[in-house]
Amino acid sequence: MNSPWPKGKKLVHLDLKGAPPRVEYLHRLIELFSQLGVDGLLVEYEDMFPYEGGLKLLQATAQPAYSREEVLSMQEFARSKGMEVIPLVQTFGHMEFVLKHRPMWSLREMGHCVSTLNPHKEEGFRLVMEMLRQVVELHPGLNTLHIGADEVYMLGEGGESKLWLASPGRTVEQLFLKHVTKVAQAIKEAWPHMTIIMWDDMMRGMTQDTLKASGLVGLVQPMLWDYTPNLDVDTTVSLLEKYCSAGMSELWAASSFKGSTSVYTCVPSTQRHVDNHVQWLQVAASLSAAVNLQGIAITGWQRYDHLSVLCELMHVALPSLAACLQTLDHGQFSAEAQSRVTERLGIPSVEVDAIGRTSADDSLFPGRKLAELTVELDSLLNSEDVRFFENNMYVRGWFSPFQRQREMVSPLITMQIHSQASTYLATLQEKAEAVREEMVRLYPDSTAQEWMEEHVSPVVAPLQKITEDISACLNQMGL
Repeated sequence: MNSPWPKGKKLVHLDLKGAPPRVEYLHRLIELFSQLGVDGLLVEYEDMFPYEGGLKLLQATAQPAYSREEVLSMQEFARSKGMEVIPLVQTFGHMEFVLKHRPMWSLREMGHCVSTLNPHKEEGFRLVMEMLRQVVELHPGLNTLHIGADEVYMLGEGGESKLWLASPGRTVEQLFLKHVTKVAQAIKEAWPHMTIIMWDDMMRGMTQDTLKASGLVGLVQPMLWDYTPNLDVDTTVSLLEKYCSAGMSELWAASSFKGSTSVYTCVPSTQRHVDNHVQWLQVAASLSAAVNLQGIAITGWQRYDHLSVLCELMHVALPSLAACLQTLDHGQFSAEAQSRVTERLGIPSVEVDAIGRTSADDSLFPGRKLAELTVELDSLLNSEDVRFFENNMYVRGWFSPFQRQREMVSPLITMQIHSQASTYLATLQEKAEAVREEMVRLYPDSTAQEWMEEHVSPVVAPLQKITEDISACLNQMGL
């Protein structure tokens, strides 16, 4: 058994770039987080922030961005529950929601890479600072800011970067550090009291000397992220110790309670995410006294990036989140930790796909009904009989493309195929409508539409096509 998570903040990450919760549901989630012992929220607004002036085009169009009043009320409610709010604003990589807009195209490092900002253009730097200014201004009393800076793809590949790198001794690592240091220094000049957090991954391969020479030491607190259930403890400890030896002793961990299994996963495995936290507990227990661990951000991605599909949504991942928090509190996912989760949420199992359909209300588990419906529909969508209907023996044997084209079909068997396909279709449509109806209560209409088109339509379309083709064939045969 490991020791419980050492002193430090436990933050829950709210990824609002996909399926942003309606305000009422967001407040219910914050209420639950406070009851689960969460100390703060790491809020990644992206296009859901109410940017103004020249940045108004950054606001989402599929659904309205949160209003200024809603952003303020969310913070006020979180504070009333004893939680701080830390905004996360991307300033280098993962700027898809900015650089996808035509007026911003010239600010890309590479034309075909929508995520990475060109670090040489002063206009790009001013853009980043204006985004930060608007976010800070709408967070009264803010003292901590996360500037992102992970996965800065294609850096060094642009024309201006290649010119810069042509000077002897210059490296892509220095180019990365130069931009991030410039942003961090500007933040400190504008808001001297501000603590700055950033993702660590672009610095993992750097030497201590490179980090020390960057000017970044003393400006930022790196947040090392690893969401895998088999996280390499020794490697992670070595990385944290390296940052500490370079002078960056105030460090953060980042784990995951959802959104890190695969880009299109719909229902999370609690055990997978619990395993990730058990590994992080081992890391925390192995660090030297010099490392000042500030806390852990438990991430919950709604999308891998702005342009990817939705992955697990918040409502299906609350048992996983509760289990991960209890694992940190107990030092392991003990029987006591499990019973705390099941009692707190009023569920029979910590695995969301095993809680079954009940008539229980969702006062303990906000979004429970939608979670149950989602699991049920996901199970049907992924059943082999439905997903691979066209591969079953009868379709391949008596209603192949060759037979359809020549209308050489057995009416008796094709009518049986039609009957089975129609039954599946009716069941799918009934369950999908129940999910849609409940989903629009918690998320925007656009989220429900996207979820249906991504998960349901690809399974329904082949079934509809086969029923239509059979009907046409039988009609040609006078039946």
